[in-house]
Amino acid sequence: MPVMNLTDRDERTASAGEYVLGTLSAEERQAFEAALVNDAGLQAETAYWQDRLLPLAHHVGTAAPAAGLWSRIEARLPASRARDEVDGLAVEAANDSLWRRLRVWQGVSALATAAALVMGVMLSEQVERDARGAVAPRYLAVLEAPDDKRNGWLVEATAGGRLRLVPIVPPEAVPAGKALQFWTKAEGAAGPTSLGLVQPGQVVELPVERMPTLGARQLFELTLEPEAGSPIGRPTGPILYLGRTVQL
Repeated sequence: MPVMNLTDRDERTASAGEYVLGTLSAEERQAFEAALVNDAGLQAETAYWQDRLLPLAHHVGTAAPAAGLWSRIEARLPASRARDEVDGLAVEAANDSLWRRLRVWQGVSALATAAALVMGVMLSEQVERDARGAVAPRYLAVLEAPDDKRNGWLVEATAGGRLRLVPIVPPEAVPAGKALQFWTKAEGAAGPTSLGLVQPGQVVELPVERMPTLGARQLFELTLEPEAGSPIGRPTGPILYLGRTVQL
């Protein structure tokens, strides 16, 4: 089993994130906690991941994982990425830990994606029903920066319920006189619908009724707009993050 190298910056960041997620092995966890006692930098890194990841858990009630949960999480991860090499490290054999492979793939970015997938699948286990008693569909989207594919925000929504926009990266400064604006556009729709302005690092909740529709492959995006929002009812500035929903 690979040994954590807590002198490496990327390894420290990824290990702190895995510690908060609870995905380290028992041996790794003990080693991490021993280092945590006297390492102020590692303590700060761990606090950062707690601030970023624990708000996601606030949306999930206590429940025992359903049978087959982990296999479904693994099935939702792109299999092709498991064959890639990152920084010269080949992904290990297929029976290696899923989470170990996540750390090798794309470091911190993959960890944010993993957190989103875990929370999304766990949310899907908590069945909600509409007024007729039918199971209400749930949707999840991970919004990425179009230039470098950094994961930035998580969108989770339930048909007939509420939509949540949750940041999964540290707040980014917005230029003076500018604002983040949240948009959605259903596949095949004529144009986007504004869901309002968003503060950096802010968790946003709003009723799904604010949107004209909700479905699979629905586009969500954050754009940089004038301080009062787009004056023409559609995006005018650069796209900062975007992604499409999948049904859970």
